[in-house]
Amino acid sequence: MPVLPPLAAPLLRPHPRLPRPPPTAFPPWNCQTKSRHLQPGLFATGADVPGRGGPLPEPEQRAPLLLAALRATRLRDEESRRPDPLFIDPYAAVLLSLDVAHQASESLVSHLMPSAEHYRLTTRYLDDKLQHLISRSDNFRQIVLLTDGMDTRPYRLSWPRMSIVYDVSPGRIFSTAAQQLRGAGAKIPRNCVLFHTPLESPDLQEGLCKNGFNGNRPSLWVLQGLPLPSSSSFKSLLLVISNLAMKGGIFIGEVPHFPDWMAAADMVSEQDRLENLFFTQGFRVSFVLYENVAEDFGLDLAPQREHCGRVLFVAEQLRFSDAQMESFWTHFERTEEDADEEGFEEL
Repeated sequence: MPVLPPLAAPLLRPHPRLPRPPPTAFPPWNCQTKSRHLQPGLFATGADVPGRGGPLPEPEQRAPLLLAALRATRLRDEESRRPDPLFIDPYAAVLLSLDVAHQASESLVSHLMPSAEHYRLTTRYLDDKLQHLISRSDNFRQIVLLTDGMDTRPYRLSWPRMSIVYDVSPGRIFSTAAQQLRGAGAKIPRNCVLFHTPLESPDLQEGLCKNGFNGNRPSLWVLQGLPLPSSSSFKSLLLVISNLAMKGGIFIGEVPHFPDWMAAADMVSEQDRLENLFFTQGFRVSFVLYENVAEDFGLDLAPQREHCGRVLFVAEQLRFSDAQMESFWTHFERTEEDADEEGFEEL
């Protein structure tokens, strides 16, 4: 067999580098200038600017967001007093002392609140789903609650040790509610911590990062009560969650009806629109029927028009977060630099 002559040693050259992705694809994970975030003031109203608490406005000055939060609190209190409650909220009555106008709920914008029956079912379903997910896995220790500002889950649910709970909600409402709850002795479990990020933050993504949210750790997101006036506001929210949530993160909740979708000329259903919206932001989503939830609890749910367009969902993040991508490129560059140094030493 002929023997091939030895080849001359090739000149050592630097390893070719893969180009970094463009800034618009994976922005640096420094929470400074983000190209993808909620627009300033997208949800803000005059009565919901961040504050340090204090008395709520007079009834005639109350914004719909505050009225919706108070009505939801009243529904939780009424449910807690039933002989066979779906859930018990011992802190709802504390917050209701803020409400001096019981008839104020009549002035709510219809799309801000579901019917009482659907609110009860949604709250119980999300409570159970949330507790099931955090008890089944040791990974979910970052929980983000997207709320109306009067959500009492941080105080009434059981949280594993070292849990970090983030509440995103209208600042003025949360501050006043938190002050009232602290005065009543409400506390989150030991070895857990609660952070609040005002919904009116100029950059919601940056605000969560400043409070310690880590995109390299799994997270669980829960949506109920957060003001979402339009489909564009929900799209912006999905974008922020997609940027922050580590691959495999879970997003559960209830999406309200969006009036701006009613004006569309095509015949695409709202559920189809939602599925496409989730998919374009990197989520795999499944929808849950209210009727099935009621059946699981042994209840009959009468058909009502009030919940038209509202959807319960469970979604999983399929993309890498910004933090994961930044970590990948940092590791890749270090590997390339080490390879270059080894090649130089061989010379």
